[in-house]
Amino acid sequence: MSSNTSPNGGKRLTIGVVDDDPAVLQTVADLLAGEGFEPVRCPDAASLMAVLASVRLDLIVLDLRLPDRDGISIAAQVRGTMDVPIIMLTGRGDDIDRIMGLEVGADDYIVKPFNNREFIARVKAVLRRTAREPIRETAHVPPPCKRGYRFAGFTLDEDGRRLFDPAGKPVSLTVAEFDLLLALVRAHGRVLSRNQILDLTHHDRDDVFDRTIDVLILRLRRKIESNPQQPWLIRTERGLGYVFDCDIEAIGT
Repeated sequence: MSSNTSPNGGKRLTIGVVDDDPAVLQTVADLLAGEGFEPVRCPDAASLMAVLASVRLDLIVLDLRLPDRDGISIAAQVRGTMDVPIIMLTGRGDDIDRIMGLEVGADDYIVKPFNNREFIARVKAVLRRTAREPIRETAHVPPPCKRGYRFAGFTLDEDGRRLFDPAGKPVSLTVAEFDLLLALVRAHGRVLSRNQILDLTHHDRDDVFDRTIDVLILRLRRKIESNPQQPWLIRTERGLGYVFDCDIEAIGT
């Protein structure tokens, strides 16, 4: 059995598994336990909500079809109150639901029946992508930034790997989200394809699945766009990629 720790080292990561199929629940829990994770089994939405009230989960594996609630509404509720990553479990014919799940904040989806090795690889990839940079306590005035960028009132501190909103408050970004934002800002006005973004952010190709970049874009938009449904900072160029479409001011570069 391999051991698995949080990005900061230490405790085993706790993963909630939500599925009303006892066989799937058992299989997923066994797979996670075999990799050193601490699975918490939830046969329905009510069980998950009870767990969330008392346990800090590091990841939720959430089935779309549950007896008491649908996974889309659960993901939306969870995302509205906390930032725990979510992987959706879907059936092969649930294309629309998969897209809706990603829109409300899921970090990835896995189609059932799944390959056990791919399942674990996706879990580990999501945990790596959502590992958080430490947030330093700060006043509402951003500390001096020696090298970085300003855009739309935001300050991106490249050396400190921090982002401050127009009010001077720190914006919580994952490692992958910060790398993505920095790559987009540096290339402002130029369309970047998904492959170019992967190269610029130095992502391990083993972490890349169907919609990794698209999911990160959705998460980043929710944190910096005034209206994520009608983004103006990070625009989509259909069939080409993404472009950061905003005037920037370089600091110390």
